[in-house]
Amino acid sequence: MTFQDELAERAKLVNEALEKLLPPADAYPPPIHQAVRYSVFAGGKRLRPILVMAGAEAVGGRIAAVMLAACAIELLHTYSLVHDDLPAMDDDDLRRGQPTCHKVFGEAIAVLAGDAMLTACFGILTQLSQDTGIPPELVVKVTGELAEAAGANGLIGGQVADLTAAGSAAGGTVNGTVNEAILRYIHAHKTGALIKASVRTGAILAGASAEQLAQLTAYAEDLGLAFQIVDDILDVVGDEQVIGKPVGSDQRNQKVTYPALFGLEASRQKAAAAAARALSSLEGLGAEADFLRRLIHFIINRDQ
Repeated sequence: MTFQDELAERAKLVNEALEKLLPPADAYPPPIHQAVRYSVFAGGKRLRPILVMAGAEAVGGRIAAVMLAACAIELLHTYSLVHDDLPAMDDDDLRRGQPTCHKVFGEAIAVLAGDAMLTACFGILTQLSQDTGIPPELVVKVTGELAEAAGANGLIGGQVADLTAAGSAAGGTVNGTVNEAILRYIHAHKTGALIKASVRTGAILAGASAEQLAQLTAYAEDLGLAFQIVDDILDVVGDEQVIGKPVGSDQRNQKVTYPALFGLEASRQKAAAAAARALSSLEGLGAEADFLRRLIHFIINRDQ
């Protein structure tokens, strides 16, 4: 089995669990449930829930025990994409090769669908102790971490910084000069915060030690950075049919990106350096962390 096959198998497990968790499309009132299902099952890679599984496995935990948390995080992530695509944000017409939620259901339903998924995320987390026997104090800990990752100190803060910095990549200013520190803030919060929270959630729920959690946190931070740099690069050189959205959107929206500030070659070097640091962070962990090791190679070489 190739690594891509393994990713697909894990994504299938997540999809099956999400199918059971979400209300049917014809539940009343249908538009909201249809919009949620349309967005959730639009063909995502399920990277974040897979990271929850892998974080648990890396410290000897079981996938089944953290599946609810994995699904909760995928709903949180999908909500962020639906809102990110809105005309008031990035104004994107395509997501994963399909019309975005607001293009199909209208802006009002898209906003409400995002709200519904964010709320459902935390509702699902409340089921963890009862359904899996995970100690309530660990559930409370990851709930707090996810709230932080989703809020103004996490992805919302990153989105605000991204919106504020738009138009500054070509030499403009944002309270001064847009530099790598601001760019890293955007990436670490808008994308990296939830990637880090995903790995930590799996590890915490599986009973990770403080040392293990520190290693996995360092790994996740550099994984998130490498992932976003590659994402920036693909927006310049990617195949629209493969990545499922128009290339060049960052430049058209005057977004601050690594290629915009440093060029493609330097951006590739920075992604490779982040990947190397991520691998180094796992040196103290055993074969249980091999999936995470293979994942970083996949991320750095991905084409979508």
